[in-house]
Amino acid sequence: MHPMEWRRERCTTGRLACLNLEGSEIIPGIAFDAESRYRAIADDPHNYCMLLYPGPGALDLGRDPFPREVLGGRRLVVFLIDATWACARVVARESPGLMTLPRLAFTPREKSRWTIKRQPAAWCLSTLEAVHELLLSLDEAGVGPYPDRERLLSAFAAMQAYQVERQALEASPRWIGKGRKKGGPGPLG
Repeated sequence: MHPMEWRRERCTTGRLACLNLEGSEIIPGIAFDAESRYRAIADDPHNYCMLLYPGPGALDLGRDPFPREVLGGRRLVVFLIDATWACARVVARESPGLMTLPRLAFTPREKSRWTIKRQPAAWCLSTLEAVHELLLSLDEAGVGPYPDRERLLSAFAAMQAYQVERQALEASPRWIGKGRKKGGPGPLG
């Protein structure tokens, strides 16, 4: 997770995904190649590590079959960069070793479900939505079961509903004087 997300945002889709997935964890930083927790996971011979990141050479799970034989009995570990797209490019630049991992990609089945934020392109998803799509694809490829398919999306919808509700209830000084009465609905309400 990029430090801007880690320090400034407490209710992120990456945190929400991590809370809902057993065995997942967040490693904050920008340059991961020397980061001790990343190294421990990536260097563990019992793990087969991949990076969910689009680009040339990425295995497109919607188009290409997952080569299960590469696992050879190892546990599949997928790293995701949790950041804005601009910050994700910084992490990619500062973590050249991370970028050498075999890559996974997918074509989203649906556009982003964000109701309170806009994505920069139709194929861009929140971290939580990307995890959901990844788990669907891996389940369909027979790599790992995804039994509770609605859990992540339900948590995502609840998070957004809560944020919209709080915005409507709380007076925000930056909106006062811009057509909003103190205590009235915010820009989303």
